[in-house]
Amino acid sequence: MQKLNNNWKILSPIIPEGLNNLDICNSYIEDDDYFNMGVISDCSFDNQKAEHVSFEQIIFKNVIFNEISFKFLELTDVKFINCELSNIDLRGAIIHRTEMIDCKMIGTNLSEGTLRNVMFDNCNCSYGFFRFSDLKQVSFTNCLLNNSDFQNSNFNKVNFSKVDLKHAQMSGTKLKDIDLSNCDIEGIGVRIEDLHGAIISPMQAVFFSKLLGLVIKE
Repeated sequence: MQKLNNNWKILSPIIPEGLNNLDICNSYIEDDDYFNMGVISDCSFDNQKAEHVSFEQIIFKNVIFNEISFKFLELTDVKFINCELSNIDLRGAIIHRTEMIDCKMIGTNLSEGTLRNVMFDNCNCSYGFFRFSDLKQVSFTNCLLNNSDFQNSNFNKVNFSKVDLKHAQMSGTKLKDIDLSNCDIEGIGVRIEDLHGAIISPMQAVFFSKLLGLVIKE
């Protein structure tokens, strides 16, 4: 369980110790397939396309996902450690109690997804798609999210800590109670009405004042 500074917690994946290796990387995954209780490591999934695939109590370690489309994927109690997930299509994914650690997720498509108790730690999520997603108790720590798209998403207890949000698009996403104070928000795309109640630094206040057409005089 990860306890954050704002007094709410992210539930950790519930994964038993001593899991056996699960060798499915060379298998053809089909719609509605279900996999649970295992470690998948040091392999690659290539050119796979399926919908409504489920993984539960799984650890992925050093796994490459190449040319993958798993729409409406469901993850419950899952860890990804040092995995390559760039440019894969996970639209409509439902993700519960999942950790992404040291993962490369450039251009990963999680639009229209539902994320609950999900942690991204030291991940490269540049150009990631989260548009129309519903995020509750989700944390991004030491991540790259530059040029990402969170437009028209729903945030409830979302944490950004030391995150690169340069040129991220958040128009239509309410930022009330979202702390951006130690993030790089240069060029971020937001609407004035979306900023109500956001937590920002004095320097960031100067940046956002430009959206109001204000001129700061020293």
